Amino acid sequence: MALVTDGVPLIDQHCHGVVTGDLDDADFAGWLTEAPALPAHRDPFDSLLGLAVRRWCAPVLDLPPHAGRDAYLRRRAELGWREATGRLLGAAGVSHWLVDTGFVPDRALTGPGELGPGVSHEVVRIEHVVETAVAQGISSLEEIRATLRERAVGAVAVKTIAGYRCGLDLPATQPADADARAGLERWLRSSGRLTDPVLLAWLVHEATRLGLPLQVHTGFGDPDLRLRDADPALLHPFLESTTDSGISVSLLHCWPYHRNAAYLAHVFPHVLLDIGLTVPFVGARIGAVLAETLELAPFDAVVYSSDGRVLPELHLLGAALWRHHFGRLLDSWIADDVLSPTDAERLAFAVATGNAARTHTLP
Repeated sequence: MALVTDGVPLIDQHCHGVVTGDLDDADFAGWLTEAPALPAHRDPFDSLLGLAVRRWCAPVLDLPPHAGRDAYLRRRAELGWREATGRLLGAAGVSHWLVDTGFVPDRALTGPGELGPGVSHEVVRIEHVVETAVAQGISSLEEIRATLRERAVGAVAVKTIAGYRCGLDLPATQPADADARAGLERWLRSSGRLTDPVLLAWLVHEATRLGLPLQVHTGFGDPDLRLRDADPALLHPFLESTTDSGISVSLLHCWPYHRNAAYLAHVFPHVLLDIGLTVPFVGARIGAVLAETLELAPFDAVVYSSDGRVLPELHLLGAALWRHHFGRLLDSWIADDVLSPTDAERLAFAVATGNAARTHTLP
C-alpha cells in the first residue's frame, strides 16, 4: 500500500560517516548497540534494531526480508563494503547529508563529502575542534575563539556534546572570559579530555555567536553519558536566553525525553527537534515515539535525521523506518479525519525536507 511518505526526498540533518573497510561479524554486531561490551550470550541482532536490519536492509543486498543474521553477514561480506555501502546509502533516498565530523572512532570513516548519493555538508563539533587545537599546541582562550570561528567557515551547523561531558544544565549567560581561562588552565593541567563545565558553557555560548544552527545531543547514548544529565528540559534557561539570538537550536535524538523536547519546541520559537538516534534503535516502535513527539511539537519544528554512523545500514534504517511508520501514522490520522490528505502531504514534506531546508543554508 502506498504511503504519503513514499518517495519524499529527505534532508538527513544529522549523521556521521561510514566505515571504509570490511568488518568481521563481531565488529558489525558491536555497532548495533550502545553498550561497549556484551556478555557472551547476548547477540545485538536480538533487538528491534537487529530485526529491522534483517527486515529492511536484507532486500537491498538481494536477500529475502527477515533473512537470518548469518545469511545477512555472509552476503554483506560477499558484496564487500563498497558495494554494500553504495546500495544501502542509495536506497535511503537522501538529497542532503549533514555530517558531524567530530565523531572519530578507532577506524577510518568517510568524510563529509564522501557520503552519498546526495550532497554532503559539514557539521562542526565544537568539543572536537577545541581538543584538536589544544593537541596541536593552542593554549589560549583567544586562539580557541579564533580557531572555532575559522573551522565554522563553510559548515552548515555546529554541534555540542556537552550532555556527555558535563550535562545540559548550561547557564543562561556566557561565563566571563576570566572564568573560562581558569577553566582552560584546569583542563590543561588535567591532560584529559575536555570536561570542565565552565569552559564548556563558555564554548557553547561562543558557538551561538557563529551565526549557524546549533545542534545539541540530548537523550540516550553510550555509558559515557549520564541519562539524567542529558534531559533537554535542563536547557530551559539557556534556550530562554538565546531566543532572540537569531540562530536555531536543534535538540537531537531526545529519547526518552522526546516529550520534554517537544514542549521546549512548543514554547521556544527557535527550537527544533529530531529523534534521529531513536529511530533505528526502537525499530517498529518508532510510530509511537513519533506520535508522542507530535502531541505538542509544532509541525514546523520537527526535522528528520538518522544519526547513522559507521554502518550504512543505520542511515538506511533511519529513512526506511521513518517513511514507513510516519506514513502509517499519517494514514491513521487521515482515516480518523484528523487532517486531510493535502495536509498529510504538506506535513510529510515539512518534516522530511522543508523544515531543515528553511533552517540551514544549503546550496
